[in-house]
Amino acid sequence: MSGILEILGKIYQSAIFVYGLVLLLVYALLAIFSRLAVRQYTRKNSLHQRDLLSSSPLAPGITILAPAFNEGMTIISNVRSLLTLNYPRYEIVLINDGSTDNTMEQLITEFKMVEVAYAYNVKIRTQPVRKIFKSTDPAYASLIVIDKVNGKSKADAVNAGINLATFNYFVCTDVDCILDKDTLLELILPVMQEENKRVIAVGATLRIANSCEFDEGVMTRMRPPRQLLPRFQEVEYIRSFVLGKMGWSYINCVPNVSGGLGLFDKEVATRCGGYDHSSFGEDMELLTRMCRYAHDNEIDYAIRYIPKTLCWTEAPATLKIFNRQRTRWARGLAQLMYSHFHMFMNPRYGKMGLIIFPFNFFFELLAPLVEFSGIIVYIVLAVTGNINWPYALLLLLFVYLYSVMITTISIVWDQLSFRYYKSWWEVAYLCMTPFMEFLIYHPLIVLYSLRGYYYFLTGKKSTWGNMQRQGFGKKKIK
Repeated sequence: MSGILEILGKIYQSAIFVYGLVLLLVYALLAIFSRLAVRQYTRKNSLHQRDLLSSSPLAPGITILAPAFNEGMTIISNVRSLLTLNYPRYEIVLINDGSTDNTMEQLITEFKMVEVAYAYNVKIRTQPVRKIFKSTDPAYASLIVIDKVNGKSKADAVNAGINLATFNYFVCTDVDCILDKDTLLELILPVMQEENKRVIAVGATLRIANSCEFDEGVMTRMRPPRQLLPRFQEVEYIRSFVLGKMGWSYINCVPNVSGGLGLFDKEVATRCGGYDHSSFGEDMELLTRMCRYAHDNEIDYAIRYIPKTLCWTEAPATLKIFNRQRTRWARGLAQLMYSHFHMFMNPRYGKMGLIIFPFNFFFELLAPLVEFSGIIVYIVLAVTGNINWPYALLLLLFVYLYSVMITTISIVWDQLSFRYYKSWWEVAYLCMTPFMEFLIYHPLIVLYSLRGYYYFLTGKKSTWGNMQRQGFGKKKIK
């Protein structure tokens, strides 16, 4: 029995070594591609281009869609932030998805909203729309509010906004997000610069708003989060967006555009059915169907990412809310892989089928399972005395140092490129976080991911919950 365990242990260790080596090589390539993509972005995008576009009557129109459910804590400051965006042709469609707090009352009072008769063309089925409001104040002429029956999902709310949208492009964001004033200029530039492909989606870097300073919905001072859990998420976001998605963007293999901020081609999004209200990862699921639609209709498409931070979002500060968020994300990934598995390694779907889907399957979906099984296997091998301790500890040390290195490189690259933090002491403070991430934060991600997979397999019901925002109405740190 001992001999069999020893053989199985060696086979497993060899498989894990190959798995880990491939993943490390992929991250190394993404780091190279990311650096090239950032250089390409800084070379192609100039302040002069944005200035010309900001005053041009020929700029493509954009509709901003912002779903809201019980966002009374932050709704006014966030809407004011959207109203200050620097772009010549845009409208804001805020969707009150059956809030049970005072979200709707605040909007009516603050922005002088009245019910209007508005053409509402149902292209995508949603829960019924009760009323549509516009402001009597010309200063808020670009703001439209939809009051609808709760659809128990963000997807249902956004689809109602798509039905009402006037322009050919829409930006989907969350009302708990604060956007940079040049967000729309930045997002539309890749669409206008692309010569040979149809850009169906554009994403940008998101950062954590916790501990930053805001004044009337405008970010005035960026700081690393003081609380440890949001700081872990800040580090994760920098690595994911600056290194990961920018690297994928360089080879036109972006796996998803964040639900916090993304620009989409409305025609393609509508023709493929809009957001799936039954999905727990609606942003990734929509992009997958848009890519599938493009391939099925022989559209030579592109998805681009912008390295510049354009959006700040309030991260969960408690384990309870963080658990809920990450469980939902993991469940959405499992649901996506199951629903669209026919695209896996299918050459008909180009890079989506041959690169993006295999990567998401092996290194996103299976990663928590591989890590958890690895812990179990190593415990069994240790108890039975069949573990090679020097090899195991050396491998663990290598993985630990490599993950710290990749994350630190991402943080430093981001700071050198855009100088978000005023002090290098703040950067150093943030760079200490990856040393704890592997030991504290990452095990939580694995645990909550497994919980999400369990919920997917058992069909446990879930709804669009309240994230218990603290709000951005005042400066948080002096």
